Amino acid sequence: MACMAWLALTSVSVLWLRFSEASCPLGCLCVSDIVDCGSLGMDKFPPLLPPSISVLDLSYNQLTWLAPGTFHGLPRLDVLRLSHNRISLLSPAAFHNASVLRHLDLSSNRLQVVAMHPFRDLLGLEELLLYNNRIGLVESNALSGLGRLRKVYLSLNRLTDFPFFSIRKHSHPQLVVLDLSSNRMSGLPLDDVVLLPIAAQRGLFIHNNGLMCDCSMYRLFWHWEYEGYEAVRNFKDSYSCRTSGEPSVSIRFLRSPRFFENCTVEKTISLISPKADVTAYEGERVLLDCTGALSGTALSYFWVVPREHNSTQLTQNRTVRLNHDGSLEIPAVRSADSGIYRCVATDVSRMINESREVNLTVVSQRAMVEPFSTGYTTVLGCAVTLLLILMYLYLTPCRCGCCKPAAPLPAASGLGEGCLTLLSVFEAPRMAEEKLKGRASANRHVMFLEPLEDDGNRQRTEAFTAVDPVQLARIK
Repeated sequence: MACMAWLALTSVSVLWLRFSEASCPLGCLCVSDIVDCGSLGMDKFPPLLPPSISVLDLSYNQLTWLAPGTFHGLPRLDVLRLSHNRISLLSPAAFHNASVLRHLDLSSNRLQVVAMHPFRDLLGLEELLLYNNRIGLVESNALSGLGRLRKVYLSLNRLTDFPFFSIRKHSHPQLVVLDLSSNRMSGLPLDDVVLLPIAAQRGLFIHNNGLMCDCSMYRLFWHWEYEGYEAVRNFKDSYSCRTSGEPSVSIRFLRSPRFFENCTVEKTISLISPKADVTAYEGERVLLDCTGALSGTALSYFWVVPREHNSTQLTQNRTVRLNHDGSLEIPAVRSADSGIYRCVATDVSRMINESREVNLTVVSQRAMVEPFSTGYTTVLGCAVTLLLILMYLYLTPCRCGCCKPAAPLPAASGLGEGCLTLLSVFEAPRMAEEKLKGRASANRHVMFLEPLEDDGNRQRTEAFTAVDPVQLARIK
């Protein structure tokens, strides 16, 4: 018995040691449901973690990537801090089984791309910290499906653009902060920016970028300042732009209104950057217009095309031609030419710019003409239906030998059967009306019998003449 008790105690001790080891990794600080493994020089994710933890801190370590299924067995994980590591790659299934995660901190790492697949399982994510990385690309669907997202921090990266069109009120109704400050953006797709939810516009931080001085951009920031948006109000001195001349000069948007005095400023900015949609077929000649608010003879133009990463004069490009009026001519378009073309017109004398975007879509082949239109089918059906109704009304065959309208019959006998011709259709209401009148006049008199007594107390019955109901009422 003593031996059995000793074996049982040993087994319990081993299980307790394993549970203790799994509950708190070596060197980590574990308090309740919080595990802090920061600043331990870890180069691998800890293999044994308690399944009940909700906060995990692995910041200031040497982690380089997150493998698939890293967070398997942590169903309650709510906050994850991975800042100040060397993470440059996220596996597409890295956050599988982490759907309840609300706060994710990946700041100060070495990420270069924000792709969709690593974040698609984070359905409950509310805060995403990606600042101070090396991110140069955010895929268009990277944040899709994250309907609870409230704050996204992407400052201090290398972004030249951002998919603003992927953020809408129906897809991200709770987004209140989008920090894109301190990046490398030279322009903004203003048509997409003004369509952001109002709450997202109020929290859109876009300062400390290499924006070009543009009237459209100035109107946008002027509107935000006028409405008191915090993103502009708190960083007013950091909203600057660069002139297109040589040497390039940095100008503060909201501190140098005299530089933009020729820009039209309005309270409504629905047409900040006029955007046009052009559809063409392969092989056709396409002319993209650059007309805008600016006009004059001292204008210079340049286009930014989808295939070019930097703004460049297109006069040296053999596939396109820049005309004197600023229009861009493509002699024979191809499918690869589809995309957004951005034109910038500069008034050299007044040193102001105006931009315009054209969305070009090239179709591979002409759509075949529909052989039979459904519209014609509908019109034909209506015409046939109308013809049948007219035939029924005017060409109904007689149901008797005589096709003359039936003579009115006495009220007592009612309406007789006659020919149902077109005349009888209009005659029937009149005859019915006369019949009703006849019945009404017949009912105006009441015949009644009343017992009378003579001198000999002998009862007899006598028929009285008709009495009018009104007179009868008076008598009563």
